[in-house]
Amino acid sequence: MKIALFTETFLPKVDGIVTRLRHTVDHLQRNGDQVLVVAPEGGLTEHKGAKIYGVTGFPLPLYPELTMSLPRPAIGHALEEFKPDIIHVVNPAVLGLAGIFYSKVLKIPLVASYHTHLPKYLEHYGLGMLEGLLWELLKGAHNQAELNLCTSTAMVEELTEHGIERVDLWQRGVDTELFHPDLASQEMRSRLSNNHPESPLLLYVGRLSAEKEIERIKPILEAIPNARLALVGDGPHRQALEKHFAGTNTNFVGYLMGKELGSAFASADAFIFPSRTETLGLVLLEAMAAGCPVVAARSGGIPDIVIDGVNGYMFEPKADIQAAIDATIHLLREQQERTMIRQNARKEAENWGWASATKQLQDYYHKVVVAQNLTKAM
Repeated sequence: MKIALFTETFLPKVDGIVTRLRHTVDHLQRNGDQVLVVAPEGGLTEHKGAKIYGVTGFPLPLYPELTMSLPRPAIGHALEEFKPDIIHVVNPAVLGLAGIFYSKVLKIPLVASYHTHLPKYLEHYGLGMLEGLLWELLKGAHNQAELNLCTSTAMVEELTEHGIERVDLWQRGVDTELFHPDLASQEMRSRLSNNHPESPLLLYVGRLSAEKEIERIKPILEAIPNARLALVGDGPHRQALEKHFAGTNTNFVGYLMGKELGSAFASADAFIFPSRTETLGLVLLEAMAAGCPVVAARSGGIPDIVIDGVNGYMFEPKADIQAAIDATIHLLREQQERTMIRQNARKEAENWGWASATKQLQDYYHKVVVAQNLTKAM
């Protein structure tokens, strides 16, 4: 099958969506499918055998890490040459609208997927009054598709409640070889803790952006004597966070990749994730695969991953942060329970390899294509 994948973000950018897409493209190509990725230009022309069609654009004012690439007629020519069996638009916003347009013009079946909870992001950028309008725009785009996929049951329910039709679940996936407890090391622990490996080590991995609510980790850090916090990643909110955490035992590590990232997860005592805007929370699954206990807000897709008190801890996001403080202190104090949490977290992650998630996606593609062909034949 030939798949044209439209996405607003792709390599060389680093985030959870890109991680999912690059593994998906890899497994689709391995299974004999051909993929054309239409994405903002990033200097790459190929990934795992899939051609990347880069579209020039400009940085978003509120989020300069993201590029806004506008649709153009040349995309249509590339599609006519590729002759896709199906078009898949990821988070259709700007470039994805070209995928929707050409699916109609060229009569190609359309699948859309929802990965970024944009309506919830608005309030963190002072634009909460636009949430209703954004839902209407999202509904208009997604309802053009024969199938809309979400990465958690919570998002399936929320999109359905807001009038988006034909919604189903695209199961989570994680690289259980790259993220593994065996990658724990004293060297990485020293690096993350600024040469204090004996201190309790808290970890956050992800974008340093306003919607991640990283500021909420500060009272947890301050409540634990001698604790150290490592913030792995980068983003537009870094400067504000450096001011917020000034005077605390916080290390801004920057981006880590590959085995270094796996080692960071495996070497920490607790992964703290306060975000209330997660559609899935892929980094949580990566932490669990590495055997790192998680303390996370009970929100979005997180309850699909974390079973409270069994393979991690959750706290109510609207409540006082004291619940997160109590959970973290309990986790660090109870060594036997922490060992059990680590083992259970790893077992849960082992159920969710990328091969299985991609096979499910392929099945969805085939059903959509067959249904469209039957409609044409009638």
